[in-house]
Order: sequence, then structure tokens, then C-alpha cells
Amino acid sequence: MNFFFIVQGEGRGHLTQAIALYNLLLKNGHVVCHVVVGKSERRALPDFFTNAIQAPIKQLESPNFVTDKEGKSVKLFKSIFTNLLRLPVFLKSIRQIDKLVKKHEPDAVINFYDFLGGFFYLLKRPTSRHIAIAHQFFLDHPEFQFPKGRFFDKPSMKLGNRLAGYKAYNTLALSFQEFPDTKKLTVVPPLLREEVKIAQTTKQSHFLIYMVNHGYAEQVEKFHRKNPDIPLHCFWDRKGAPETFSKDENLIFHQLNDQKFIELMASCQGYLTTAGFESVCEAMYMGKPTLMVPVKGHYEQSCNATDAKNAGAGISSEIFELEKLLAYISVYKNVQTTFKKWCDKTEELFIQNLTDVN
Repeated sequence: MNFFFIVQGEGRGHLTQAIALYNLLLKNGHVVCHVVVGKSERRALPDFFTNAIQAPIKQLESPNFVTDKEGKSVKLFKSIFTNLLRLPVFLKSIRQIDKLVKKHEPDAVINFYDFLGGFFYLLKRPTSRHIAIAHQFFLDHPEFQFPKGRFFDKPSMKLGNRLAGYKAYNTLALSFQEFPDTKKLTVVPPLLREEVKIAQTTKQSHFLIYMVNHGYAEQVEKFHRKNPDIPLHCFWDRKGAPETFSKDENLIFHQLNDQKFIELMASCQGYLTTAGFESVCEAMYMGKPTLMVPVKGHYEQSCNATDAKNAGAGISSEIFELEKLLAYISVYKNVQTTFKKWCDKTEELFIQNLTDVN
């Protein structure tokens, strides 16, 4: 079969999911004809993605969150207002997607939670099947447990799911744990790349840190000043920063480099991250205790942190406080075996659900 990808470019998770599925489809004799990635002014498309995907890649302007000046918290209403002002730009992106889909005539368009995909099916009504993939869709599962409070965010998140998954022939909800399917959702394991699965794990002295917003570097540096002997390797995607930036021998900032990230994940003694989905799954697969810090104002990440805690991934905090992770390591209960069994079903379930033409 012939597949067309639309990938959200915000953060690292959707990109690595797309790589994993790209390789899985090629392994099973299918084709990915073209990949569209949502563009962000704050971030450059990392080399690890363009090196891994051999299909043509096109970046298009796509809706993104707006953060505060420090690059820490998400400004929800400003994000909505800013994206509404840019609507003509996004309509141009949709027209470009329409041209590409008509040119390649894919059997299915696989949308990794970019709103451009939903708008495309809303406005253009293509004949190719729409298959929507994301952990966000698991929020629509009856067994999902929402974080307490913030009652106005829940309906907005569900509205976002309806838009990203508009007219989806199949909605695949990535999940930390196995749950029964529903009438509207198919629950599937995470899309982990082979490099993660074959990595040899050790326990060295360093901690691994991933910050989706570079503003959190200030909190990391504060901890480092108090604990200069603890090695910290931090990954960010700060535009214009060098490939590697060393404050000193025990505090090193790296631009997104996937091979280096996996190596440092496999050898770290603990992982501290904003509460995305994909890298937390990688930490679970490698048996690494994790501290999750949901980006302020980012309700989706609060939901991720709650879901991950319920699955045994780790604990959460409002700030990047490594002291909390240090204390947690001694009581961490490793769920690696159970999680690996769930991930073993990935290839079978994805090929079955993506190629079912009945």
C-alpha cells in the first residue's frame, strides 16, 4: 500500500513515531510516498529525522503553541488568537497538501496529530483514507483518568482530538498500557524504534534531561550550582545554539541528536523530562525511573503525566527538581517486563489496522 504522512513538528515524539512507523511499513513491503512536517519558527527540523526518512519531506506552516518570553509556559489564549490570525497561511499549507495528495494518490494519509491533517479532510474531502495516530486520542477512552481540576481544559482537549482526527477511518490511540478497544478507538502500543529496543542498558552516574522548551534550562542550572558533582546531560532544541554547549564538565546541553539521546538514555541512572509521551515510553522500555514536569499551561502534558504515573513510569513535579528524582530512585518499581510484552504487539497491531481494506 501507498501511505502519505502528516507529522506534527512540535517536540520530538511525533517525529520519532513517524520514523518507527516508516521503517515498519517498509519492512512489510509498503511505501511512504511523501512526508509533510508542521513547521515551527522556534524549532528547526532535526537532522535525525531527515536522515532516517528517505521519502520526500516538505515542511509547511502549521498551528503551534505560543510560549512566554522565558520559553517555559504555554499561553493558551494567545496561542488560539495567534493561530487564528495566521489562518490564511494555514489555508495555503492545506492547498499544498491537497496538490501533493492528488499527485501521489496514496491509499491512506497517516496523521500524527497535526491539525493541518484534520483541516485538510474538513476542507478538501480527499478520497484517501484518513488514519489518525496519537496518544492524545487515548483521552477519549472511557478508562482514561484525567488530572484533577482545570475543568475548562478537558473539553478544549477533546475538541482538539475531534479536529486532528476529523473523518478518520481509523483512530489509533497510543497507550502506555493495554486496554480494550472501543467503538471509535483502537488502542495500540507505542511506536518505538529498533534502536531503542536493542540498546544495551547500564547504570552510570549521569542523569538525562529533555526539555521541550529551553526556558527550563534556568531550573537545571540552579540545581547544578547546588550539586556540581552530579553529571547532567540535557537535550533541547534551542534554535541557533551550538550542537553541544558545555557549562562545565558536568553540565552539557545538546541539540536534538537521536543516537546520542538513546545512548545517554540507556546509560543514565534517571530521566527528567517535560511530560511528553514518546521519550517516557523509551525510559519505561529501558527500565529508567522518570520525573515528568508538565509544561505550564499545557493540559495535554498534565494528562500525559497522570497516565504515565498510573502505568508505573515514574512521578511528576511542577518544576525541574532533581532532588525529587534522586529520592524516588530508591523506591522505583520497574515495570519494564510488562511494558515490553505490550510493545511486542506493535508490528502485528499496526500492520493489521493500517492495511485492513474491508
